[in-house]
Amino acid sequence: MSTSGIIFFSTLAVLLVWGVAIFNQLVALTNRYKNAFAQIEVQLKRRYDLIPNLVETAKGYLTHERETLEAVIAARNEAAAALSAVTQSGVDPTAIKTLSGAEGALGSALGKLNVVMEAYPDLKASENMQQLSEELTSTENRVAFARQGFNDAVMNFNTYRQSFPNIVIGNFFGYREDANLLEFEDSAAIQQAPSISFS
Repeated sequence: MSTSGIIFFSTLAVLLVWGVAIFNQLVALTNRYKNAFAQIEVQLKRRYDLIPNLVETAKGYLTHERETLEAVIAARNEAAAALSAVTQSGVDPTAIKTLSGAEGALGSALGKLNVVMEAYPDLKASENMQQLSEELTSTENRVAFARQGFNDAVMNFNTYRQSFPNIVIGNFFGYREDANLLEFEDSAAIQQAPSISFS
């Protein structure tokens, strides 16, 4: 084999190995952000499980606030459905946007419930309500932490995918779109856990 043939095949082998390495890194980064979303899913499901208990406990005290309680349950159900859609779609960008909107609506409904509950001292003093409040606040903190981990993983994937020549190789292998960050509509307010105080 001639020297030019050896150089050609050596160059081809290096390019092939390099392309495989880029592809493998794209797969690894995709799996990382999907795993990070699974952590959010666990915390959101916990949150969704706590909300009906919160509403049920408040129901006896808030007899004149039926609309508020129904709005919280409706927002919770919408957010749970959006989470299910994201899970089934494999963290599809459109489904992520829908979840972001549903979570914003849920946060708003919980905020209104908090305002209403402030007017009921007996409810604020309830031991069940205090315990649920602590669990919900703890879960909100976990959601925020998991969301930060997810967004970091998405940013790492997007940065790697958008770099040259990774974008060319990624496009060839079907990595044509950036992953979407999970941002809530009320992103300024989401930085703090909802204030549900019963003391």
